[in-house]
Amino acid sequence: MACSSGSGASCGSYSESQQQMMMEERKRKRLVSNWESARPSRTSKHQHLDDLMAQSSRLKNDNIHIITTIDITARLYLDVEAENAVLRVQMAELINRLQSLNQVIDFINSRKRNQLFGDIGDAQINDFGFIRPAPVNQRSWHQLTC
Repeated sequence: MACSSGSGASCGSYSESQQQMMMEERKRKRLVSNWESARPSRTSKHQHLDDLMAQSSRLKNDNIHIITTIDITARLYLDVEAENAVLRVQMAELINRLQSLNQVIDFINSRKRNQLFGDIGDAQINDFGFIRPAPVNQRSWHQLTC
């Protein structure tokens, strides 16, 4: 059987070097085809990676902002706590002074009562500092008005 190709080789038999070249050509075409088919996937991966890098950068900036805010808030809290401690001490001192002044006023008032009214008991002085009148029975009142 003669081959119509005119190459002088038998139809079913190529030389080993020709077969090797054909296999390498097919392999090269397959690699190029695969590389071209994978191009959209690579582009998508690159875009996704860029998006992730941008997101990472934004999150790092957000974290820095949050940490700064927390630091400022913590410092302000400590300042307020220190001021509150000072105010508590001042309040305790003022309460003590007020109690002392009230005791002095009570003492002065009791001395004045004793000087004005003698030995009148506190039971005979009302809440306003006035002497309570003696109870009057009906006959005494009637005798006074008639």
